[in-house]
Amino acid sequence: MISFYLNGKYHEISHLNPNTTVLEYLRLHEHQTDTKEGCGSGDCGACTIMAQRLPNHAMSDSSNSTSFYTFNSCIALLSLMDGHHLMTASYLADNPAHHPERALLHPAQQAMVDCHGSQCGFCTPGFVMSLANLYENNRMQQQKNAKQGSTNGESSYDDPSYDDIVAAISGNLCRCTGYRPIIEAGLTMGKIGQQRDIDKTVAKDLTISLATDAMASNSDALLKTASLDTSNKASTIEPALAEGSRQLFIPKTVDALNQLLAVYPQATIWAGGTDLGLSITQHLVDHEVIIQLSAIDELKTWSLSHSKSSSKTDSKPLSELDKSTGNKEAVQELTFGAGMTYQQMLPILEHNFPAFAALFARTASPQIRNMGTLGGNIANASPIGDLPPILLALEARIHLRHCNPNNGDIGGEEANAKDKNNEHNQKPYVDEIIPLSEFFIDYKKTKLRAGSYIVAIHMPLMQANQHLFIHKISKRYEDDISACLVAVRIDLSADGMTIDHAKIGLGGMAAIPLLAKNCQQALLGQPLELASFEKAAKGLPMDVSPLTDVRASREYRLHVVQRLLIKCGKQLIKETQTERESS
Repeated sequence: MISFYLNGKYHEISHLNPNTTVLEYLRLHEHQTDTKEGCGSGDCGACTIMAQRLPNHAMSDSSNSTSFYTFNSCIALLSLMDGHHLMTASYLADNPAHHPERALLHPAQQAMVDCHGSQCGFCTPGFVMSLANLYENNRMQQQKNAKQGSTNGESSYDDPSYDDIVAAISGNLCRCTGYRPIIEAGLTMGKIGQQRDIDKTVAKDLTISLATDAMASNSDALLKTASLDTSNKASTIEPALAEGSRQLFIPKTVDALNQLLAVYPQATIWAGGTDLGLSITQHLVDHEVIIQLSAIDELKTWSLSHSKSSSKTDSKPLSELDKSTGNKEAVQELTFGAGMTYQQMLPILEHNFPAFAALFARTASPQIRNMGTLGGNIANASPIGDLPPILLALEARIHLRHCNPNNGDIGGEEANAKDKNNEHNQKPYVDEIIPLSEFFIDYKKTKLRAGSYIVAIHMPLMQANQHLFIHKISKRYEDDISACLVAVRIDLSADGMTIDHAKIGLGGMAAIPLLAKNCQQALLGQPLELASFEKAAKGLPMDVSPLTDVRASREYRLHVVQRLLIKCGKQLIKETQTERESS
């Protein structure tokens, strides 16, 4: 059974096709047609709705329980909303009498009216939700500041900046109004909220505490009914949703996931589903068994491993970014749980890999970044995924778990190594940690097999002599698929004059993300001069022969990437010169 609130009303569901998306449920089951279906693939944002993870629920992250976030309802499974409050555009207005002329519109809605931000109106609900999400989170932050005394005890609303507005609506497309009046609406909604405060107008509070006791009780029941014994018999496992032969499971622990995969090795593993959701909406696939990872907190943690002389590891929940980890000499490796979303990874990356974090503004959209996960992006094995080329350049390693270990030999660095006690045979799974460069085999083919999943990604931290440069080329600056992506990591000698090591990750250039090995080799031992990069760039055709498709031609891709490699060289030379001048 799953439980959630929809526009303030409590719902419990157990008998439903597990492949049901939020949008399908809203429109066909609840007849809530204010949410529109546009592209059906998570691109246009017409179906955007807002959600809040509720407290007192097994899936709730208490540190983030009151934050709002947006997502594309067309590709999100309804089961992902277990333990949430879903809000559509019609819920934002305060209209208890259901009379349009007496309704008090949400500031985002009123601003869209005042600024003429709608013409055909099809995209408008999605824009309203994105703007309302920004407004509500901004308001909550201001209230928090007021309680802490940073605003002299007075509640105030800072108007979101132009950049804030553009970022908030970057996942919403409009084909008739144009963005100027919509951006003006975003800049105006804060003033509307301020005026209502002055007038002491009482409006609907979307952050009200809902009666979640029933939801909490339901979660406790799920924990009991979904408990798995060591016999791995299918009869001991209770699905959260079922209809006919189709079932969906929401394990709460890694152990439960391991045992589920031992019983259902052919199950579809579902994390955020931002790409997998298209299998339902575009290819009309009806998945028989789905195992959803959204409730496994163990896959949403991150850690910093200290020096090799010590086995100490600082594990961190999503909410904790320990600023004391700035001593990178004592820290060797950053580990992300595969279940972490882009948005959850962002503050940790900003602290440890700023160049990596900077790309996130151009990776997908806010709606996708709120749902898409690190493990899902890698497991999907898309040749145009933005993360794998960067992780390849950083020499990341991937931690795999095989819950059907008899299905072929397991190679690599096994976490459950064949020790003297032969301990790995006593467990229902086998772990292996391999370089990410060995994970991708061919188009959409990886080292994953039936019953396997990704546990974590290990990333060595950047050292003082290492430099990272990332460039993405796409037709749109935001929310677009890359024609090509280049990630270059250069290690310099102690005097900073020679290239000791180079890793060049390429995306959108071949059937899989890959390393430009000939270009890398050409840079080794070369002086830090522009000529070294120009020479190395000439070796690119020996590394990859890209295809011509709707995004770019083969010749364009080769030429652009060669120029980007040279650009990285220019950036590195300028960066090192600045460092020498400042020292």
